Amino acid sequence: QVQLVESGGGLVQAGGSLRLSCATSGRSFSRSAMGWFRQAPGKERDFVAAISWSETTLDYADSVKGRFTISRDNAKNTVYLQMNSLKPEDTAVYYCAATRTYYNNYAPRPDDEYAYWGQGTQVTVSS
Repeated sequence: QVQLVESGGGLVQAGGSLRLSCATSGRSFSRSAMGWFRQAPGKERDFVAAISWSETTLDYADSVKGRFTISRDNAKNTVYLQMNSLKPEDTAVYYCAATRTYYNNYAPRPDDEYAYWGQGTQVTVSS
């Protein structure tokens, strides 16, 4: 059974940091691109960051560039999202996702490129 399980969410004050983790199992994702998305209440799910399997391609939404860092440890089957200088507008449920297709250096933004999704972890940033 394929599973992506996010952890590390919580409540933090503005300016603080959190590190999200996404542990994968049930399938090898070492050649999959991995992404993080978020959905705020009443809004659509938005792209946050993505990383190619080789880590040669990293992509970030403009709203998080310079504050968030995506990384992966293929030996541990885990992808991370380090979030610094958090703002109240970062409040959302954060989801990790993996592609079924193996790409060389592509880290997709469209969510329909991703076949596997976690259940999400809540991040709340207070002002």
